[in-house]
Amino acid sequence: MSRRFRIGVDMHTVDGIHQGVRTHLLELYARAVQIAPDLDFYLLGAPKQILIAHNKAYEAANVHTVAMERTGPLGRLLWQLPKLEKSLALDLLHTQYITPLSNSCKTAVTIHDILFESFPQYFTPFFRVRSSLLMRRSGRNADQIFTVSGFSRRELVDRYHIQEDRVLVTPNAADEKRFHPDGDGAGYLQKRDLVPGHYILSVGRLEPRKNYEVLLRAYAANPDAPPLVIVGQRDFRFQKLFSLIESLSIADRVRILEDVGMDELSSIYRHALVFVYPSVAEGFGMPVMEAFSSGVPVICSDSTALTEIATDAALLVEPNSVECLREAISRMVADGRLRTYCTQAGLKRTREYSWHKSAEILVQGLRAALVS
Repeated sequence: MSRRFRIGVDMHTVDGIHQGVRTHLLELYARAVQIAPDLDFYLLGAPKQILIAHNKAYEAANVHTVAMERTGPLGRLLWQLPKLEKSLALDLLHTQYITPLSNSCKTAVTIHDILFESFPQYFTPFFRVRSSLLMRRSGRNADQIFTVSGFSRRELVDRYHIQEDRVLVTPNAADEKRFHPDGDGAGYLQKRDLVPGHYILSVGRLEPRKNYEVLLRAYAANPDAPPLVIVGQRDFRFQKLFSLIESLSIADRVRILEDVGMDELSSIYRHALVFVYPSVAEGFGMPVMEAFSSGVPVICSDSTALTEIATDAALLVEPNSVECLREAISRMVADGRLRTYCTQAGLKRTREYSWHKSAEILVQGLRAALVS
């Protein structure tokens, strides 16, 4: 009997802030462990109860959870992961963005984006320098590279001179079992004092790149618009948003929800009148896909990967123009035919993206790296 390959997956982000990387890992590997029952997956740093609560697929016999003490990125890359490679006798380790500085097995890395290269103003100087050095190295040394969009692959090829055929695209998607247009879950809205079909929604971390300042100014210029709900956890430089809400005198019309669970989030999506995603730059833009899948008409920025996933399915606007966004919000709220068109186009677009298809690409890449 041939030996089973052992694949380690750094999943420490699963036990942290809700963000795109966390969702990407949870959704992708829930499918991968089913697609490849002949491979053993060692999920590092992910509490088993969180995995199983997310998807019962994580109860499979080829899934092994491994505790990993919480530490900073330096300790994880220099010590924790290399030690686990040896103690678990891993054949391959899959990490996000950066590979460990020394390895005793083959490596795969998913570099979701390198936005700090093209939009440095939204990142600290230390983050830019560290990330540029380490991600270039990771892209050069990894046995397999993944990313999440054609935009991000072009960036890796153009800026880091990585051969295009070395980069496989595993796009994000929406879990249609969670994000769908069926009208259930209204009870969650009652607890939040929200009226179904009578609020504008935006989802994303509270940080400058998400461009909430432009959204708030555009919203303030639409005094007759329904309430604005922003779902997101505080990240860095978030304080300005709360000050701006007060200075624009819209505190009675804007709700910021920082404690929303996944089931509640899906309900808040599907009952929104309009979804707005004003982000300046994205490697993919998962909330847009979740809104599409929820049957909600979308307004989003015409930039980076957002153009790739939303063209012809959403109302696109120039991200730095308050007036363009103000006009788009006014138009979408007032025009029922436009909302219906965008809703139908968004649902159609979601059929082009599938976590299962992406997981098949992931497994294909992992297998290729294992035998290379």
